[in-house]
Amino acid sequence: MKKILCFGDSNTYGFDPNRRSRYGIGTRWSGRLSLKGIYNLKEAGCNNRTAFSDNPAGLNFTGYKILPEYLLNDTFDFIVVQIGINDLQKSYNVSLADFENGIGKFFRLIKYYAPSSQVIILAPCIIKPNVLNSYFNLFFDEESIEKSKHILPAYQKAAKENDYILLDLNEFTTTSNIDGLHYEPYQHKKIYQEVMKLINQEN
Repeated sequence: MKKILCFGDSNTYGFDPNRRSRYGIGTRWSGRLSLKGIYNLKEAGCNNRTAFSDNPAGLNFTGYKILPEYLLNDTFDFIVVQIGINDLQKSYNVSLADFENGIGKFFRLIKYYAPSSQVIILAPCIIKPNVLNSYFNLFFDEESIEKSKHILPAYQKAAKENDYILLDLNEFTTTSNIDGLHYEPYQHKKIYQEVMKLINQEN
């Protein structure tokens, strides 16, 4: 049975922008994978988790700090990663150059701790302006939105350098109009379907 780690932020956790709670296992994209019954799957999503910025909320919320705990204690055939959008929060004030360096270091960390795992990078969707009319305007601003339009090359570079698979979510879905940041059920279904295609191709 193939072992899969799904690691990331609130869109891996399955945050519901309507109820502001967690989607059920049959709705969130990572949960759907576990319901197939053919994978040994570990869900490791966390609301507000950053990739490379030191999150004041603590260890579990800072991707590069908590990730080794998963990789040192287990081995995985596949690691599916969706992370980085929270590093664009206004409080971190990262430049695009900072983002490229930070996300590059994050994925090199995976290569170091899990050199034999096949890694699928989910490049996040552009943040919609709707975020400014939601609760999350406390965290994201116009600059965050603009930067989100220009981060794909950083993921492309990381994928190429580490020989990882890149899936650009912008190619087939967008974030919810509710908060401009998270996904609705039909969007999670699309992500699940595209991830399944890649896993099946690599098996």
